[in-house]
Amino acid sequence: MSRRVLITGVTGQDGGYLAERLLAGGDEVVGTVRRPDGALAAAGLGHLEGRVTLLPADLLDAASVRRAIAEAQPDEIYHLAAPTFVPHSWEDPTEVTQAIVTGTAAVLAEAGARDGVRVLVATSSEIFGDAGVSPQDEDAPKRPRSPYGVAKLAAHGLVGTLRSRGDRFLVSAITFNHESPRRPERFLPRKVTAGVAAIAAGRADELTLGDQRAVRDWSHAKDVVAGMVLALRHDEPGDYVLASGVPHTVGDLVDAAFRAAGVERHVTGPDGQPRDRVLVDPRFVRPPEEWPPVGDPARARRVLGWRPEHDFEALVAEMVRADLERLGGAPGA
Repeated sequence: MSRRVLITGVTGQDGGYLAERLLAGGDEVVGTVRRPDGALAAAGLGHLEGRVTLLPADLLDAASVRRAIAEAQPDEIYHLAAPTFVPHSWEDPTEVTQAIVTGTAAVLAEAGARDGVRVLVATSSEIFGDAGVSPQDEDAPKRPRSPYGVAKLAAHGLVGTLRSRGDRFLVSAITFNHESPRRPERFLPRKVTAGVAAIAAGRADELTLGDQRAVRDWSHAKDVVAGMVLALRHDEPGDYVLASGVPHTVGDLVDAAFRAAGVERHVTGPDGQPRDRVLVDPRFVRPPEEWPPVGDPARARRVLGWRPEHDFEALVAEMVRADLERLGGAPGA
């Protein structure tokens, strides 16, 4: 059955992969961006020109969000648009909170005025924070440690509260870290893969990072958006953790990137002594987190039949290959 689908934030990492998946399945896709002119090409999604209809919407302008939904007349909404870089939430919690909470409220309100519209809201593992348990499932305590996490928890709460009335099909997708070659370099995994690719291509000699002991749960963005579709098209609405369930340290990420690039991390220096090509900046070293953000995807696997297709090593290798191609290099060059 073909559906008319609205994706907010369609030019983001997840939005692009989701649009491709839905179009391949025969759905009609409408996306929102702040400024439609040239937005797909600027995001590296020029191949979607003419296939995705773009509408203007700004999360800080609730009226524009509601207008976009009214014009799109969707059967389904995937609300992915939101600030994504957690550190920025400390600089201006006002704008981040307004964009996430008010934007989500506007989407849910306008969708609620239209019969039968299903809505998925992408929340975040940041809602758990100091949960007191790790890994975290949907019912783990939620004690966010950042303004971003607080705002995402409010959005998550809105979904649950409105759904509890029993007349709305609303889903909260609690996404843990997920990456791809489309991830901007301000995010750590792309910084690592781009840095190692530069070393392999002879463009750099070393890479500077912070604490390599930090633990994260990394998935491929393609797998996460596949889980979103399964969740929104299931028989019953609910909340779902979308994560690999496998913890890895930043050091694991670095080692996997060097393996994928086919170059040695440890080399002999000019003085004949072994040298690590990865330097540690003490300013970014923090004590290990007591409750690492690792997800428990058991519900999504059991209820939705969600089976991720990319493991950690394959994800890192894909990102390294893409960065090497960008630099004109090749593994082991």
